[in-house]
Amino acid sequence: MSQMPRQAALPKCPSCAEPVEPGDLFCGACGYDLSVVPAPPQDHPTLPMTGAAAPGDGTDRPAPGPGDPVPAADPPGPGAGGAGPHGQEPGDEGSAGSGVRFDRPAEPDEYPLQAPDPRPAAPARLCVACRTGRVDDDGYCENCGHAQPRERDHLERETGPVAAVSDRGLRHHRNEDAFAVGHTTLPDGTPAALAIVCDGVSSATRPDAASLAASRAAGDTLLAALPRGTHPQAAMHEAIVAAAHAVNALADEPATAREHAPHQNAPACTIVGAVVTSGLLVVGWVGDSRVYWVPTDRTAPPARLTEDDSWAAQMVAAGLMSEAEAYADERAHAITGWLGADAYELEPHTACFRPDRPGAVVVCTDGLWNYAETAQEMSEVVPPDAATRPLHGAQVLVGHALDGGGHDNVTVAVLPFPAPSQGAGSA
Repeated sequence: MSQMPRQAALPKCPSCAEPVEPGDLFCGACGYDLSVVPAPPQDHPTLPMTGAAAPGDGTDRPAPGPGDPVPAADPPGPGAGGAGPHGQEPGDEGSAGSGVRFDRPAEPDEYPLQAPDPRPAAPARLCVACRTGRVDDDGYCENCGHAQPRERDHLERETGPVAAVSDRGLRHHRNEDAFAVGHTTLPDGTPAALAIVCDGVSSATRPDAASLAASRAAGDTLLAALPRGTHPQAAMHEAIVAAAHAVNALADEPATAREHAPHQNAPACTIVGAVVTSGLLVVGWVGDSRVYWVPTDRTAPPARLTEDDSWAAQMVAAGLMSEAEAYADERAHAITGWLGADAYELEPHTACFRPDRPGAVVVCTDGLWNYAETAQEMSEVVPPDAATRPLHGAQVLVGHALDGGGHDNVTVAVLPFPAPSQGAGSA
């Protein structure tokens, strides 16, 4: 069926929206003057954010009717004469009050990449457990999965003819041992090697700080005294005294700090050391860390060169108990001598020896000798090449303690003792 053509819709009054006939000059409903109807607005998708409305900005503002007040002219603004924002002149893009800026620099087609770091990559770390696998960024071995220790949990150092290794062990949450190793020359050009090992007293406050301060002070004192010509035994005595002063200084806290922590006691540690020169071996100690002599010729007898400052040693010295019975007692490791502000009295022990054959000097804490107590037991676990490979020897001894249970921190220093010069006798 055919459809009737639709009649075009009549225009509407812009004031009251009533239909008007084409050619009408005034609206029949409200009298609006149709001769001033504004031109249709232009389509501008972006509306101005600031400034006065400009013609064609999309705002439907009806023209004033008869009798309406004529609004005052808008003051000149951006795009309405005069310079626009940022020094724009009339006619510039964006000067018509649109609020859009066109003065931003164009985006680059490509962004430059950061230059590579010119510093060389750090060398790969090897696992301390299997010694073959690489350590990843998370601190685990890629070969055996062993978690790597923190910096002080496992330390190794080799300098000249002496080396030392320290390990946290398998039961303690931190390493309270510390060591210092070094080598120098005497005034006559004779080489000298030294090692200091300190064991923090766990029942004291900050035992790790005490052992570190003591080892550093003692090592620095020996390295300064020996080149001046101080006899090694006198230098060892000075080193122990300097270590004691360093530990005592840790207890010099403000009175307010002691008031807030009255239960804390002074930091404390033990100390043992050895100096090796041509034909002379000097040892010094306070506490229960030890020095062992292990000759390269294992047919010769080894020896323990120190006596413990401990309850067990006192029982044995007094003849009240055998060594086996004393060290089996739970009070065996109660020390009677240590470095610290609350020590009874500082009594450094020193001794000199002149071995008649080459060998290795083992300086260690009780974390090792608990698993090799007698001199014979220690000689059995010291590698035969310890005098020529001191770092390897220290690593093997620390491994022996860990394999035995690692109940305590373990620190070992190994110093080779050279063959005496022709004609040197024994003391």
